[in-house]
Amino acid sequence: MLAAAALLLMAPLAQAQGQTEAPAGNADKGRQLFNSYGCWSCHGKEAQGGVAGPRIGPNPPVFAGFKAYVRKPANQMPPFTDKVVSDADLADIYAFLRSLPQPKPVREIPLLND
Repeated sequence: MLAAAALLLMAPLAQAQGQTEAPAGNADKGRQLFNSYGCWSCHGKEAQGGVAGPRIGPNPPVFAGFKAYVRKPANQMPPFTDKVVSDADLADIYAFLRSLPQPKPVREIPLLND
């Protein structure tokens, strides 16, 4: 929860610095990288969030905030320096997160409306 708050707090700073545009990335490659780097183990297979990590898709924070947090996280998440995950790989992972479909509204999930 604190990690999600930190990401949200970084967004206005990134926007103020003119860093709102994400670099182009390949969503298919990003899905593979999301899995190979183990992001799924905390954030879920579809970035929906899990016990250890917040939801980060389908609406990730601005790219600059996302990148800053991945490089120097505030909580238990290990840092992924540019020696571990390149900027190009981060752009691909970000493209994957942005490509995820929006979840269904609660009213459209029968199990939750019984």
